[in-house]
Amino acid sequence: MNKTQILAAKTNRRKVLKGGAAIVSSMTIGAPALALAKPIKLGVLMPYSGGLELFGAQATQGIEMLVDEVNVAGGILGRKVEIIKADTRTDPKTTVERVQQLIRRDRVDAVIGPITSASRDAVKSSIERSRKPLLYATDYEGGVCSKYISCYSALPAHYVDPLIPYLTETIGKKIYLFGADYAWPQKMNIAIREAVKNAGGEVVGEEYTPFGVKDFATTIRKIEDSGAETIILTLPGADGVTFIKQFTAAGMKKKTRLAFLGFNENYLPGLSAAESESIIGVSHFIQTLDRPESKDFINRQKIKYGDDVVVSDAVVAHYGITKFFLDAMQRADSDETDKIMAALSGSIIVANGEVSMRTDDKHVDLNMLLFEVNDRKIKMNKYIGKIVAPSQCS
Repeated sequence: MNKTQILAAKTNRRKVLKGGAAIVSSMTIGAPALALAKPIKLGVLMPYSGGLELFGAQATQGIEMLVDEVNVAGGILGRKVEIIKADTRTDPKTTVERVQQLIRRDRVDAVIGPITSASRDAVKSSIERSRKPLLYATDYEGGVCSKYISCYSALPAHYVDPLIPYLTETIGKKIYLFGADYAWPQKMNIAIREAVKNAGGEVVGEEYTPFGVKDFATTIRKIEDSGAETIILTLPGADGVTFIKQFTAAGMKKKTRLAFLGFNENYLPGLSAAESESIIGVSHFIQTLDRPESKDFINRQKIKYGDDVVVSDAVVAHYGITKFFLDAMQRADSDETDKIMAALSGSIIVANGEVSMRTDDKHVDLNMLLFEVNDRKIKMNKYIGKIVAPSQCS
């Protein structure tokens, strides 16, 4: 290379470097870069310990996937969405401490969670004082009416309206109710008793148990003596698994059908094929649902979490409530709470048809289905479609 060629090469190199710097500069100064804009912060208030950590993990799966998809698409209002996790330890007192940290220290734009009704009710005053949205996505007993709380939740009507006619018409009219001793089972069973009566059936027994009981022999004998044709179980978590194991071991599944409210794919690994066989349930989503949007949702979960990922209704619900909120923020063109909550309405498609958010009580109308467990898989028995529960603000 001669002197003239060396000089030309140096000149061209300077031009390339200068041009590259100009491109980087224009990217930084131009459209609001996600890395530089103030992020939108979502506080994820979940039990990651204390007994309900499986539910917290499932909820977080849905939230994380939605946030990833939003950020890849450019964020919201030109801003990146961030997640800040806080462990409630499955304890209402700890939940209050954590929500205050999220609001005061972390300055989140909204809080997603918690799981239990007791924890949700415990943080309600903190949410309303701070005027921060609470996005709740666990099935519950109903009754929440607040300007700052929105729910992607199955209410008693979502369960009872399809289930009781099915049980009384296809299995029998004698029903036993057994649940955990807290608000959701107790209020759910108020609705069940009324529906059973209207269907010409009879509640032949009703009983509640504290969490942590290891021996259900006495209850199982009561169920047998009652002549119940179906037991409706509202006993979530490990206690529900323990009961089913003992119920099966006692030979009761040959005599009495078992409907388990809240049952989903998370329970299957803890039960044998015989123990899970023929369990009846109601849900707005199951992993075997044969719909295009369901298959697409599950495929995206597998891409993110692997082929063995469990995708339950909890994953779908928390994805859905987060999407409703971020879509509302985009429509409102604002991060002001009142403007966002005013825009929090309309319909989205998540993993089972169209889901609508009501403007009056900020609850959703869900597409429900009846299912039965067969060969360790939850399979649809009957597709019900959209159920509109009563307003929680009337």
